Amino acid sequence: MNPMVLTIIISSLGLGTMMTFIGSHWLLVWMGLEINTLAIIPLMIRQHHPRAVEATTKYFLTQATASALLLFASISNAWTSGEWSLLEMLNPTSATLATIALALKIGLAPMHFWLPEVLQGLDLTTGLILATWQKLAPFAILLQLHHLLNSNLLLFLGISSTIVGGWGGLNQTQLRKILAYSSIAHLGWMITILHYSPNLTKLNLSLYIIMTLTTFLLFKLFDSTKINSIAISTVKSPLLTVITLMTLLSLGGLPPLSGFMPKWLILQELTKQNLAIPATIMALAALLSLFFYLRLCYSTTLTMSPNSIYLSTSWRTKSLLPNMTLMTASSLSILLLPLTPAILMLTL
Repeated sequence: MNPMVLTIIISSLGLGTMMTFIGSHWLLVWMGLEINTLAIIPLMIRQHHPRAVEATTKYFLTQATASALLLFASISNAWTSGEWSLLEMLNPTSATLATIALALKIGLAPMHFWLPEVLQGLDLTTGLILATWQKLAPFAILLQLHHLLNSNLLLFLGISSTIVGGWGGLNQTQLRKILAYSSIAHLGWMITILHYSPNLTKLNLSLYIIMTLTTFLLFKLFDSTKINSIAISTVKSPLLTVITLMTLLSLGGLPPLSGFMPKWLILQELTKQNLAIPATIMALAALLSLFFYLRLCYSTTLTMSPNSIYLSTSWRTKSLLPNMTLMTASSLSILLLPLTPAILMLTL
C-alpha cells in the first residue's frame, strides 16, 4: 500500500476515535464512529483476496446497521427530550437502542455473529487493529453512559458473551477465530461490571488490549494462523515459545499472571452487589475459555506436528528476535498481578 495512503488511513483511524472520545454531541460522536469504520475498510480489503472481500463486506454491513440504529436512538432521544448532549440520554427506549447498537459494533453476544468470520478473513495486523483499537470508541460512549443504561440488559449481554465466547472457541483450529471468541468472552466481563464499577471496565479493557497485542505480535512473528503451524514455534525460538505460553495462560485468567487481576476484582465486585449467581456463571464460563487456551499452550510447547522439510528447517534461516514493543507488552501481560494494590489506588 502507498505510504501516503497508509498514513491518511491511520490518521483517520486516530481522528475518528479521538472525535468520539472528546465529543459531547450525539452527531459528533456518530461521525467519529463512521470515520473509524470507513478508515479500516481499505486496510481490510488490501489483500485483494475473496476471503478478505467477504470479511470486509460483512463488517461494513454490520457496522452500517449498528450506526443506523445508534443514529435512530440519538434522534429519538432528541425528539423526546430536546437534548443532543451525550449525557442527556433520558429516554429509556433510546438508551436501550443505543446499548444494542454499541453491542453490535463491538461484537457482544448475541450480536457476535460477524466477529469470528470477519477476523478470520483478515491478516494479523489488521485483525489486531479490529480486536483492540476499534473497541475504544464504542467503549468511550458506554463508559460515559454507564449510569443511564439498563443494568439487567448489560448483565444479560455480559453473561451471554462469556458463555458464547467460551463455548464457541472450543472447536476451532484457526488462531484468528480463537482470538475472536476470546475477544467476545473478555468483552462480556467488561460489560457485566460496567454499570457497577466503570473503573474496573477500564482496567479490564486496558489489560485485554495489552494481552491481545502481545498474542497477535507473537503469532505474526511466528507467521502462524492455524494451531498446526504454531506447533513448530519451539524450534524457531524457545524464548518466544515460553512467552507465548505465559501470555495465553494470562489471557485465560490463571494466577499468578496479569489476566487473573480483572477477573478476580470483577467477581469480588459482583459479589458485593449481591449478584452471586451471575458471578458463579461467569466463573464457570471462564473455564470454557481456559480450555481452548490450554489447548493452544499444549500445541505450542508440547507437540510438533508433521511438517515438510522446508518448515522443519526454517529455523536455520530465519532468526526470530523479540522487539521492544513485544517485550514491553509481554512483560505487562504476565507480571502485573503483584501490583494490584497500586493499580487499584490509581483507578478506583
